[in-house]
Amino acid sequence: MDRLKLVLQYFQSNSESISNGICALLALISVKLYTAFDFNCPCIPQYNKMYALGVMFVPPIILFLLGILINRHTGVMLEEYLRPVGKRTKNPAVVKYLFSAMMQRALLAPIVWILVTLLDGKCFICAFSMSVDPKHFSGIPNNTGLDLVKILAKVPCKEDIIFRNNTFRKAVSRYVRCYSQAIGWSILLFLILLGAVGRVIKPCFNHAASMQTRYWSNYLDIEQKLFDETCILHARVFARKCVVQFFEGMQEDVWLRLPRPTNGSLTEDEEEEQERLHGITRHDQVDHILNTWHMCRPELDVTKIAYRPKVYVTWEDREGKALFSDV
Repeated sequence: MDRLKLVLQYFQSNSESISNGICALLALISVKLYTAFDFNCPCIPQYNKMYALGVMFVPPIILFLLGILINRHTGVMLEEYLRPVGKRTKNPAVVKYLFSAMMQRALLAPIVWILVTLLDGKCFICAFSMSVDPKHFSGIPNNTGLDLVKILAKVPCKEDIIFRNNTFRKAVSRYVRCYSQAIGWSILLFLILLGAVGRVIKPCFNHAASMQTRYWSNYLDIEQKLFDETCILHARVFARKCVVQFFEGMQEDVWLRLPRPTNGSLTEDEEEEQERLHGITRHDQVDHILNTWHMCRPELDVTKIAYRPKVYVTWEDREGKALFSDV
């Protein structure tokens, strides 16, 4: 249980870990789907190859598109690539890094599906049993009245009556399955070698530039998260004030005689709400600030102090004479 908690905490630590967990989950789901899938070759010359290749490659395409959709790097990369330049320049290396990270995670589940199908061999037998030269195998059923192509197309169907008490089907199936597994293990070995070579030669390149690219890609992700969280807080306070003003406006006018406040300071809750609103209190102001964020991101310089307008409160009597002011 403690190990499970550690694994969950790792996957919840940052968005990259979450993306890795989701891609690994998709890979496991692809294996589970294939094992639960009941593959039945049509055993018809015109449809065998089309059906088998469809089973082998159509689900990986779906898993690939699904991996792109659920990957957070996709949204961050597209937003960084499509945004106007404004005050902040674009870094092509960051976009390339995000694209590479997105593709690596999205390709995991499709590759697992293809490897499982090749190692299992059923799809390969269905697709290429008709390409086998029957001269290398004995025991071809000749008393069926079928031509050689149709007999080879029925090799994946072990329950067919023409192969009863016949070793031809088993020999052809074993031969094609060996080719399929050889291709599958070769692809797996190539991917492992490619990853190992990439791991070894990576330190040979500019390590400082790699760290900078990784840093700014993480920055873009965190910046987007903080912007969304700030928008949620601002929208919550904005909606609360609108609702309160609506209900207060529905009440009848009531005259209350209250003592003049000793100072113009706001309560702690009001100060917190004003802090979250940041002076943006109208619909057009909200639209303007969101459009400004999209069109002109602030430059990456935290030494500059942003100008924040102050709010001055003045109490006046009925004749407009100032009674108290906090200016």
